[in-house]
Amino acid sequence: MRFDVQAVLFDVDGTLVDSTAAVERTWRTWAARHDIEASTVLRVCHGRRTEDTVAQFVAEELRAGAVAEVEDLDLHDLVDVVALPGARDLLPRLASDRWAAVTSGSRALMAARLGAAGLPVPQVLVAAEDVRHGKPHPEGYLKAAAELGRDIRECLVIEDAPAGVEAALAAGARVLGVATSHSAADLDGADFVVADLASCTMTSSSDGVVLTAGS
Repeated sequence: MRFDVQAVLFDVDGTLVDSTAAVERTWRTWAARHDIEASTVLRVCHGRRTEDTVAQFVAEELRAGAVAEVEDLDLHDLVDVVALPGARDLLPRLASDRWAAVTSGSRALMAARLGAAGLPVPQVLVAAEDVRHGKPHPEGYLKAAAELGRDIRECLVIEDAPAGVEAALAAGARVLGVATSHSAADLDGADFVVADLASCTMTSSSDGVVLTAGS
């Protein structure tokens, strides 16, 4: 599958960075502290902002404190956060005005995880605090394209979570799914799905970006 686009918009967790173990440890710890069934939280937390997940389990007046608690747990658990296959090869090929990251995490947390994984922090990073509506709402991807000065319809979004795929489709972008945290069937709607970015090649020039995705 070949994508000829003007820019590439990446999700972070599960797409560029493998933080699944850390994420699940955080939510299990938090759930235990609040006497909530961890499996229930884990079913809904992936690919979504912390505040959106917390809102499903905590009364409104307690949410700010709960979000800060989760953030603190996350920031102190970077031990096994690593780059996912292909990420270190692809990112250096992109000029700074040809890529961005759109994440459901905070700016501080994503910078920490990218750094722990040995990956660059993009000039355009749309984080949880930068939007009013988290994924699956398209706001984050629309904002990233605008900050790059690109038409979202000429952008490729790379996502690992159903909420992110939904957000990208709603924004009007083309979508490449990576089945790193969910099955290919869960990424319904993506133009193409690969196991991870190691099966992709990419060239970038003044005219745009060409990404070829293998099976």
